[in-house]
Amino acid sequence: MQYRKFGATELLVSEVGFGAWAIGGGAMVGTTAIGWGNADNEVSEKAIYASLDAGINFFDTADIYGLGHSEELLGKTIGGIKDVIIASKAGNVSRNNEFTVDYSRQHIKSACEASLKRLKREVIDYYQLHTARQSHLKEGDCIEAMQQLQQEGKIRYWGLSLNTFYPLTEAEYLLQQELGNGFQLVLNLLNQNALPLLKKAVEKGYGIIARMPLQFGLLTGKFDKEAEFPENDHRKNRLTPEVVSVCSDALAPVWELCEKYNCTKTQLALSYVLSYSEVSVIIPGIRTSKHVAENTTGLFQLDMADREMIEKRGCNDFLQVMELIRLQG
Repeated sequence: MQYRKFGATELLVSEVGFGAWAIGGGAMVGTTAIGWGNADNEVSEKAIYASLDAGINFFDTADIYGLGHSEELLGKTIGGIKDVIIASKAGNVSRNNEFTVDYSRQHIKSACEASLKRLKREVIDYYQLHTARQSHLKEGDCIEAMQQLQQEGKIRYWGLSLNTFYPLTEAEYLLQQELGNGFQLVLNLLNQNALPLLKKAVEKGYGIIARMPLQFGLLTGKFDKEAEFPENDHRKNRLTPEVVSVCSDALAPVWELCEKYNCTKTQLALSYVLSYSEVSVIIPGIRTSKHVAENTTGLFQLDMADREMIEKRGCNDFLQVMELIRLQG
């Protein structure tokens, strides 16, 4: 495992981290799936320990994942291990059986206290506003809450998890105000919307977490248009037969690189994101020990010409694909 500095902070993070959304299980808010289908706690715990054995020291979760269950599992397994870095998020909430957001000062502070209890920690290494929009940031309550939590020693560093499809507006606001320590953003073979942000953010000392490097598993090559997902798996409405088919066709020229590098589609997808030195850590979703092995082995340095080819397609061929994905929610 290789390690990278997280911006201007003191955190040294494994370049591959543990995305802990899926281990939260098949949570529902009303009729809306907010999880990845049912998860076996014993399997999840084995995956967490296997990650440690593989050199992973960065675990990313949120209080909404499994409605707290993801944090509870991390607290049970690694909460007491000081060398492990845990990142969590607040702002997305379930109230009256409906999914909504709350970025008030009171909620952020109380959410942090609840997360600390579930994680069995006295401090959260990196705390994030979970996709807060510019209106929330300008109101200032959520920023003041983060600053107060940092001053109180409840969190070490804080940042913002950016919108999946339109990440730049909120990032620019924090950069201009020189607020926070990092950004979590989507970056993968298909979704390259955050690329303009990378250099600017790193120059100002921000760490970068790249989420969805495998686009909900779509970039592993494991799914075809016949794939089916249970009602409590959010991918049921996102990885539709049309999305899978269109993405497969669009990515065909990219997948030809697998023969050149003698790698799997997963290894190519992850290596592409890690080819950006500005990225501190990628967080593929991990549910099993097998996922740990698939996501941490066989990674390689991508030739610049191949990366440029992928970027060129991102500016052209993949735009229609991304619009289709966006429309799925």
